[in-house]
Amino acid sequence: MTDSEDAAEAGDVTARYFETDGERVLTFERSGGGATAAVAQNVDGYAMLKVRPTPTGDELERYYGFDMALDHAAELLGVAVRDLPIPDAARDMGI
Repeated sequence: MTDSEDAAEAGDVTARYFETDGERVLTFERSGGGATAAVAQNVDGYAMLKVRPTPTGDELERYYGFDMALDHAAELLGVAVRDLPIPDAARDMGI
């Protein structure tokens, strides 16, 4: 399903970045409580970011800025946005 994957960890949050045929996807999982969140963008990297509860879940909201999408993801996980690890391959997401 993925061509490549990049991961990062901070505290009890693990982030994974991967690409599918149509999307760039950044997922977050919080250990213990099992909370998850995902931020997705088309593979060309110019569309709005979609925040979902899981990589394949229903879209909850769309954002132009990566920082706003991360804020929503952090809220879903119950952590501060500064506590989200960002894999290097995902740092350029957003418009």
